[in-house]
Amino acid sequence: MLRNLILSGMAISLLNNAFAQDSTKPASSLSVTGSADLYYKYDFGKSKANNLTSFTNSHNTFELGMASVKLDYKSTKVELVADLGFGKRAQEFSYNDAGILQAVKQLYISYSLNNWLKLTAGSWATHVGYELVDAYANRNYSMSYMFTNGPFFHTGVKAEASYGTSGFMVGIANPTDYKYVPDGVLNHKTFLAQYSYAPSDLFKAYINFVGGQNIDSSKTHQYDLVLTSKLSSKFSLGYNGTLNRTTLYFGKDKYDEAKSWWGSALYVNFDPSKTFGLTLREEYFNDDKQLKMFGSQPKGGSIFASTLSANIRADNFTFIPEFRLDKASQTLFTDASAKPVKWSANVLFAAVYQF
Repeated sequence: MLRNLILSGMAISLLNNAFAQDSTKPASSLSVTGSADLYYKYDFGKSKANNLTSFTNSHNTFELGMASVKLDYKSTKVELVADLGFGKRAQEFSYNDAGILQAVKQLYISYSLNNWLKLTAGSWATHVGYELVDAYANRNYSMSYMFTNGPFFHTGVKAEASYGTSGFMVGIANPTDYKYVPDGVLNHKTFLAQYSYAPSDLFKAYINFVGGQNIDSSKTHQYDLVLTSKLSSKFSLGYNGTLNRTTLYFGKDKYDEAKSWWGSALYVNFDPSKTFGLTLREEYFNDDKQLKMFGSQPKGGSIFASTLSANIRADNFTFIPEFRLDKASQTLFTDASAKPVKWSANVLFAAVYQF
């Protein structure tokens, strides 16, 4: 009897030690989140060619946007993120990839050296701009001209540091929007940088930079500013301004003079209740040097775009009715009779779910 009691006590002691050792292991967690979106759009010019921004190239059809799933594994020092998307939105986002590679929106590993310095390697969404690829992360469903023409993602390494209310990021990456550099192409690199200042929700500022040589050996430098302000529980503002300077390569070590395009957008958000909100986006996009929207036109020009979106919410579901009017400085669009005109208008209805 005594022998059995002694053996039982030894077994209990060993189990306690084992559990105690397990409790000293670094804490780790896995979170799984995702989203899905779809929409219907009617263009008053009855042409999907009037759409010159990302992800809504359609007319009078029901369209699937993107189904996403994001795996985020964290331990004390290490974080692994695998963010996958399936659908036309994901294909347009990863336009330089083919096949299943288009489904990889983000894939990176981060290591925290301490509580103020983190290193990251892999592929991640760009730090440039106000809008994001995931529909649930934007209050307008259609995208801005700046998002459409700015960088989408970067693949490389970066270091992020924080000091009080300030943050710093520097990195080096492949040419913009390339996860894999094609064979036979010079391995040019892109330099990344960001300074952020976030004393509170009342005011946050982000100064962003991307610069380097592209796949075609042209040189690009982009300077970007994002400001946000939460004025009250019902009103908030966002601002994005960006300037892109590009030097085209003619071959044989000859370059064109530097040319630029730039844009500016104001976002006004009003949320009278938890279930209803309005966002007005007013954007001005200048392409006088014919680098983007007006490349096939006789001369350069500009576009002023107004987008009013409602956000009707129920739990994790958001319904977005939207009206958009784009007006160009010259005939860039067509009307219902296929006549060239300076304006384009459409209505859109989107359904977005996040979990």
